[in-house]
Amino acid sequence: MKFYEKYKEAVNHNNSLVCVGLDTDPKLIPSFLNQESGPIFSFNQQIIDATSDMVSAYKLNSAFYEIRGAQGFETLKKTVDYIPSHIPVILDGKRNDIGNSSKMYARAAFEQFGFDAITVNPYLGGDSIEPFLEYEDKGIIVLCLTSNPGALDFQMHGEPPLYLQVAKLMNKWNKNGNCGLVVGATKPESLKQIREVAPELILLVPGVGAQGGKIEKVIKYGGENLIINSSRAIIYASNSSDFAQKAREATIALRNEINQWRER
Repeated sequence: MKFYEKYKEAVNHNNSLVCVGLDTDPKLIPSFLNQESGPIFSFNQQIIDATSDMVSAYKLNSAFYEIRGAQGFETLKKTVDYIPSHIPVILDGKRNDIGNSSKMYARAAFEQFGFDAITVNPYLGGDSIEPFLEYEDKGIIVLCLTSNPGALDFQMHGEPPLYLQVAKLMNKWNKNGNCGLVVGATKPESLKQIREVAPELILLVPGVGAQGGKIEKVIKYGGENLIINSSRAIIYASNSSDFAQKAREATIALRNEINQWRER
């Protein structure tokens, strides 16, 4: 099944645009889990069990797994395999390079680990993204306008600004219906401009909750093809034995808030 179709089925089945970010830091998980042989996987497993009927996707930031070397890569693979097969899984790796290096990044994400989508840095241009786009059934979600302060250094420059040039190009390259954009929730007015030039692309929207993005404006300007990510506010809702239940409650609360604005 193609990424877009899988995403739409999960949205409709769970009535949700919520993506849970499994950016699992061993220093922040409940301490009692460290008594287990695989504490990070155990944590992820329980979060997934508690939230999988409430989400449209899961997103795993590779840095939180790569830091643990071989054991981290094993946990990454086990987590991907554990997530129910009808829910898309995104590798937040911001990968990119030229030539064969891009091909290897794509093969690793899609063939070795089995991700449904990957975040990609567009800075090197079209030939560096093409190896990812060749996987027609996978999602290629390109950094467009990020929520960090440093976004001002490059993304807002030019006329039109660089982020709009990226959005226009990805809309043009979306021949297989597998392109998307990363757009931070903290810049809603720019989100409106991006939607105008890329009306159909899926937008992966980080920055709600802890970073201050407003759900109302994200829905108003972003429409329906959204994957609204929350990581810390959900997975670290509690550091006690009730962490999974609290994660579920936080997911439900976010889903309900999003759906209130979707229904207006």
